[in-house]
This record gives sequence, C-alpha cells and structure tokens, in this order.
Amino acid sequence: MNPLPDYLPLSMLNQLEYCERRFWLMYVNGEMAVNAAVMEGVFQHERVHAGGQSREGEKRIYRRVYLWSDRLRVAGFADVVEEREGELIPVEYKRGRMGKWLNDHVQLCAQAICLEERTGRQVRFGEIFYWRSRTRQRVEFTPTLRARTEVAVARAFALLREGRLPLPDQPYTKCRDCSLEPICMPREVKLLLKGAGQSTAPREEER
Repeated sequence: MNPLPDYLPLSMLNQLEYCERRFWLMYVNGEMAVNAAVMEGVFQHERVHAGGQSREGEKRIYRRVYLWSDRLRVAGFADVVEEREGELIPVEYKRGRMGKWLNDHVQLCAQAICLEERTGRQVRFGEIFYWRSRTRQRVEFTPTLRARTEVAVARAFALLREGRLPLPDQPYTKCRDCSLEPICMPREVKLLLKGAGQSTAPREEER
C-alpha cells in the first residue's frame, strides 16, 4: 500500500464529497477525462489562476492564494481571496451552475478553515461564482458545514488507509453528470456485482 500523503489537495475534497469512487480514480489512479466541458473550465480559470493582487475601490483581491491547514492536513490554492471591510472572503470559480450537492461548499469551507489557521481571523462566509449562470452563491460557514468538511477530510484519509477502490454506490442520475463515467463504468460494475450477489445500493441521503 502506498504511504499516506502528508497533506491532501483541497480540490480532492470536492471530488470525494461528490463521489468516493471518483475521488479514488482521480487522486490515486490519476484518471482524468479531458472533454469539451473540462477544457471550457480550464480556459475560464486562466485569468483567475494568473495570481497577483489588485484593488477595486475599497476591495482588495488576491488571486491564486496558497493555503494549508496543519491540523486537517490539507493544502492547495484558493482561486481568489477578497478582503472587504476587514473581512476575508474566499471565492471559488466553477464552470457550471449551482447543483443540489454540497461538494463545492465543502471545498470552499476547507479553504476558509485554512485561511483562519493561517491568519488567525474568523472567516464567516465565502462565495462561489458559477460561470454558466453568471451568479455568485454566498456560502455561510455554519457549524454543520464545518463539521461535514472535517468528516470529508477524515473519510479521505480513511479510504487511503483502506487501500481499495470504493464500489459505485451513487444513483445513476449523479453518475451521468460525471466526466469519469466512461472510465468508472458504474452500471457495468453494478451488474457484475449483482451477479455475484453483492449490493451497491445508493446511500440514503443521495437517493
């Protein structure tokens, strides 16, 4: 079994919260399906990922900010951190539109926890800009979301310790929107497991 990483990439929390199997395929196996949607997201991030600082009125903008948490053992880049009226606000840019899953929220909350650890300042909320809808979604960092984020980090390390590719346990409506569906082949795997008498029923909260 490969040794555990010292720090887990922040972006991988997004993948894990969406699907544990997706997390494994991307982080451990290094799988990446490059399609039109993925390339669109890359181009949209080019300006944000250029780095640097700027000012818009009283607002200061920091682009591509490296963050880490020694307590949670996660590290990575925030697309943008804005400073407004003395508050630090992490902003994440996403290609699509707001979905019903919380994977984007968990990634953003992890950034906030890192930012708090690095600066000693409370981060109350962040924002997600969705390119397709051209809207910003405000995300409050509630105790519930913070707890869910810490559970996601712990689960990621637990999966890596187990050293096994998770079984497909998501409803196909969710798999259909995943770029790794042709690589993961969830329907085919479920049929094989069903023939072998094993169950991969979706988790209750995601039915």
